[in-house]
Amino acid sequence: MASPALLHFLPRFGVAAAVASALSLAGCQLQNTQDTVPPVAGVQPIKGLAQNVSVRRNAQGMPLIESNTFHDALFSLGYVHASDRITQMLTLRLLAQGRLAEMSGPQVLDVDRFMRAVNLKKSAGELYNASSPRLKRFFEVYARGVNAYLFRYRDKLPSDLAQSGYKPEYWKPEDSALLFCLLNFSQSSNLQEEIASLVLAQKVGVDKLAWLTPSAPDEAIPQAEADKLKGVSLGQITGLAGLDTVSQQLRSLNALAVTTSSNWAIGPQRSRSGKSLLANDIAAQPQAPTPWSYVQIRAPKYQAVGASIAGLPTLLSGFNGKVAWSMSAVKGDTQDLFLEKVKRQGSALYYENNGKWLPAGVRNETFFIKGQRSIREVVYETRHGALLNSSQALTSGLGLALQTADFKDDKSLDAFFDLSRAQNAGKASDATREIRAIALNMIFADASNIGWQVTGRFPNRREGEGLLPSPGWDTRFDWDGYADAMLHPYDQDPAQGWIGTANQRTAPRGYGMQLSNSWDAPERSERLAQLASAGKHDSRSLIAMQYDQTTTFAAKLKSMFQAPGMAQPLKQAIDALPAAERTKAGEALDRLLAFDGRLAPTSADAAVYELFLQESARQIFLDKLGPENSASWKAFVSNASLSYSAIADHLLGREDSPFWDDTRTPQKEDKPAILARTLAAAISTGDSQLGADHKAWQWGKLHSSTWKNTNGQVIRGPFASGGDHNTLNPAPYSWGQDFNTTQVPALRMIIDFGLAEPMLGQGGIGQSGNPASPNYANGIDPQLKAQYLSFPMQPQNFEKVYGKARLTLTPGK
Repeated sequence: MASPALLHFLPRFGVAAAVASALSLAGCQLQNTQDTVPPVAGVQPIKGLAQNVSVRRNAQGMPLIESNTFHDALFSLGYVHASDRITQMLTLRLLAQGRLAEMSGPQVLDVDRFMRAVNLKKSAGELYNASSPRLKRFFEVYARGVNAYLFRYRDKLPSDLAQSGYKPEYWKPEDSALLFCLLNFSQSSNLQEEIASLVLAQKVGVDKLAWLTPSAPDEAIPQAEADKLKGVSLGQITGLAGLDTVSQQLRSLNALAVTTSSNWAIGPQRSRSGKSLLANDIAAQPQAPTPWSYVQIRAPKYQAVGASIAGLPTLLSGFNGKVAWSMSAVKGDTQDLFLEKVKRQGSALYYENNGKWLPAGVRNETFFIKGQRSIREVVYETRHGALLNSSQALTSGLGLALQTADFKDDKSLDAFFDLSRAQNAGKASDATREIRAIALNMIFADASNIGWQVTGRFPNRREGEGLLPSPGWDTRFDWDGYADAMLHPYDQDPAQGWIGTANQRTAPRGYGMQLSNSWDAPERSERLAQLASAGKHDSRSLIAMQYDQTTTFAAKLKSMFQAPGMAQPLKQAIDALPAAERTKAGEALDRLLAFDGRLAPTSADAAVYELFLQESARQIFLDKLGPENSASWKAFVSNASLSYSAIADHLLGREDSPFWDDTRTPQKEDKPAILARTLAAAISTGDSQLGADHKAWQWGKLHSSTWKNTNGQVIRGPFASGGDHNTLNPAPYSWGQDFNTTQVPALRMIIDFGLAEPMLGQGGIGQSGNPASPNYANGIDPQLKAQYLSFPMQPQNFEKVYGKARLTLTPGK
């Protein structure tokens, strides 16, 4: 518990928002913003410590915490996390609680409504209560460290937080579990896809929906899944377009939203040193601060360094001197949407279940809104879960209920701690098998062994695949418990000598349990396999892999163009174009056939290739799903960035798809005709954006990265970027919209057990979330220049990396 003195300054949970008075902007401007940056040297007495603790920082501000007890290390971690990222911690907590409007005003109220319905507070309570007494003590000590910072700096909070007028409440141990549940919720992209798919179905009908929701290149379109919705009056879904907008807004607000990630391990037989290697690469929006930050802890019975989320005393990827572990998104489908037939009788709402009408549960929620009066609303709950569209004053029609896994017996928080203390790959394997509350590809290694384990809690669906919403009134689609954890895919020390994941489908068709149907496209994992299988590896080759910008999709596109059934019809379609268009299409095709797949920012052929991809979205789908400002087109673009896209699926095959016909013309087009148009349009668009000298075109002049703060103001950039959504060095853009880079590397980690100090890393934009800090954006240049920091485990090497300057935290009175 927080001290009585602290409670005097920090209002009780749930009350602050009702009584918060905004700090005057003038007062904030008078305050020296430098005062808001905690010192990195000197002595600070802090009540709650048992003994002195040393905090040193490397050149980019990443901390090394040295203490004589694990208690003091955890307390100091809370203090340091808050020192670096207090605004981010409080913002993510408010987002997870559905209380963001208290800080940001009415423009985020619909996001709050959405998150109240999701009710992560319930999930976090289950998860925290299921944890061991040991783990709860850890979280309590960590929370006291956070609160020590809040107490000490209550009048010197970062300017963005102070100017918001929000008065922070003290940190509770359960809040850390809440952030873990937000991370878990954020790892399932399928919820947003399911909502978007309903928007698409309203536009084109259920019969065509399956063509827009492919699962993988080698699978048939999910017609049976779409057939679930036949006969359902989708137009009766209350507030669907608004829900889709909110889910997309939530993705931009949520720093933890599911993103591109990869991890891999190289076994001793493929290593130059004869010892294992491991790499991890996690991307995020180009926004400061990133969700991830590095921290190193050294205590008598605990030492580790790795990736943390401020607010959560857990290293999700890291290294402890003996074992390295890493995470990437498995893209697991662990939650489902159910359509619910509802009707109002008197003041009560009823929903249909197997022919009977049952009363919906009622949960009252109060929303405090900055600058406005509070409002009170009802969230209705069915047997599947809360209705996401309760606030639309449902009287009849269709509600959308979200079902998520329960965590009543879950030990995931303990398992992550056990993983960070594992002394060999076998113990790491044991720990990863106990991680159930979040779906991840966990790859781990010691000097001699490598392993992989899929974690999570995956529902057994009686029927259906969960790719699209199911009729909630039909019990055939209900969940029947969860898949046995022993069925989760895993591997250890494979004969090929490496293991790797890049959000691709990791379970083959017909596998004994269902992980997902929303995998990423396979190209990044294919390129990973090409590079991992080639020659012997060391830390330098792993860095080269993390910066690789070659796509395997270009070769597949070339094969499609040259296929026996396509080459001649495509030539005929190009010949049938008007002369000017014919010349452009011929040039584009010639350059695509000569393209080697290297998406360097200076490459002219890469520019042609990407212009063709972008134009393909418009030429194939815009006539059916547009205009570009419509809800249906935005839903389509959104889905294309979340998993294997219908655009790629159509380019590589699907010759019989109804989307090849241009509905704006009297004749019926086929795939060669649309491809010919797309080739010509790629050159025309290039002419307008890059000029008439085609040899001078550069991919990086179309494709750039710009880093912004949380208010949308530019920090750095734009910088010319190579790569795209299909390269191991990820630089995705919104396919169907523009070429702006939507994700950048946020954390990179390499462990080479053949080195005296095995761990190297990059920390993304910057360690601090405070714009006044010198460590706010000093990680951008090292990332652009492929510079890595060393994280030493041997004390004699600490001074070289972390220097002599230190902040000494001492027990206060």
